[in-house]
Amino acid sequence: MIMNLFSSFDPSSNWNISSNWISSTLCLMVIPTMYWLVPSRPNLIWIKITSTLHKEFKTLLGTSSAGSTLIFVSLFSFILINNFMGLYPYIFTSTSHMALTLSLALPLWLSFMLFGWINNTMHMFAHLVPQGTPPILMPFMVCIETISNVIRPGTLAIRLSANMIAGHLLMTLLGNTGPSLSILMINILIIVQLLLILLESAVSIIQSYVFAVLSTLYSSEVN
Repeated sequence: MIMNLFSSFDPSSNWNISSNWISSTLCLMVIPTMYWLVPSRPNLIWIKITSTLHKEFKTLLGTSSAGSTLIFVSLFSFILINNFMGLYPYIFTSTSHMALTLSLALPLWLSFMLFGWINNTMHMFAHLVPQGTPPILMPFMVCIETISNVIRPGTLAIRLSANMIAGHLLMTLLGNTGPSLSILMINILIIVQLLLILLESAVSIIQSYVFAVLSTLYSSEVN
């Protein structure tokens, strides 16, 4: 039961190699053709989404970080596409693994920290003590702020992977009960599964947006 339950999160395959990671690049075979054709409705919708995200990230970053929004819009697009790819049957959910989410979060956070501590050292020291902190609490606040800063890539990675795993596990658990149910309960189960798919679609969008926005906010703190 446990092997069947977690088999959808297994990156290995019948060839003893992790070929299921290819699902992360399947979108590259589909999406680029859309941009070489006459603008279609999906194309116009996607352009509207990316332009809206660009304006929002530009507001968060300020005028001093022109061009940085391309990184975060691309990050949002990559995570969103992989989240939706995982909703298709028999397709590996790559964003449910810490190997992918931590590979996205850790280099971003590390580059922000290196840039901030090298170029804005005093500004980074000032962030360790919030304004208005009593002098007696300053040593504790430095420890707390340091710990909260260090665990940021871990929280980004765990938040994304945990949300992807939770919904898929719930759908798998409910789906495994189907053969033992009556016709009436199977109809109810199908309705519940459809609602869960709708919920997972919303979670896929929200989690990719949260990951990109938090990365943008972490970037804005080092300037």
